[in-house]
Order: sequence, then C-alpha cells, then structure tokens
Amino acid sequence: MITIDELMTTNPFTLDQNNTLEDARQLMTDKHIRHIPITDKDNHLLGLVTQRDVLEATHPDIKNHDRKLSEIMIKGVSTIHTSDSVRRAALHLQNHKYGCLPVVVDDKLVGIVTDSDYITIAINLLEQVDMSEEEVDYEPDTMDDVVIPELDEGY
Repeated sequence: MITIDELMTTNPFTLDQNNTLEDARQLMTDKHIRHIPITDKDNHLLGLVTQRDVLEATHPDIKNHDRKLSEIMIKGVSTIHTSDSVRRAALHLQNHKYGCLPVVVDDKLVGIVTDSDYITIAINLLEQVDMSEEEVDYEPDTMDDVVIPELDEGY
C-alpha cells in the first residue's frame, strides 16, 4: 500500500486567520498554489482558503483587501493522516469533489495532498505503460541467408 506520506507535499505554505485576503492572493500568485491551510501559532489546522474562496470574496467595486481570512476560510476541513492510503485519499477527493486534503498528525498540519499530485501520478503511470508497449526494434528472422542442402532421394 502506498501511503500519503510518500505523496504529500511537506511543510505547505500557510497563513494565519488574521492574515488578509490580499495576503492570500499574493501568496497564491507568488507560489503558484491554489490552497492555503490556515493554522495557529502551534500549527493546528483552523481552516482552509482556496483560490475559489479568494475569487468569491473579491468584489471589484469594493476595496476589501484587508478582509481577514477568518471571515472567508472553510472551517471543519476534511483531513487525512500520513499513514492513510493514497487510494483512500483519492476516493475521498473524488467523492467530495475536493481539490486538496490537509495532512495532519496529532492535530498538527504536516503536509497537503492536492488533485495535482494525482495528475502527476497518472502521468507517471501512463509513461510507464507507454514504455512497456513500445516495440523493440529488431528485424524478424526471415532465414533468407540460410542454405538448406538438398537431401538424396534414398535417404
């Protein structure tokens, strides 16, 4: 069984619930991420802010860049443990249409698994299948160069 600790991104980028909407937007842009776990000073998971949350909380006519993440974060986030199976996590993501699962040990955030991690697995598996299906370059033995002696009729 492949476990989450073999797949997860360790030490994910996090923010505090008192950080702002602009902080989240900037972190997502700078680090090319779509999910930010919200933690306290002891690294306990308090919530999650996704790219969709940031977009939905942004109003073009209202300057709300200083809006606190505690106002928009998802609370009661589903999590997974490092010893859980990669398959179990994939099924959970698929069944609930989640984009990520924070990984916790002893109620502390230790990593994150995202749908992008599963795309990476799929690409690697497809490459392995493609390599195993490649034909070996060789010419079949046509026996054109073999001389077969004729046998005597009385033999």
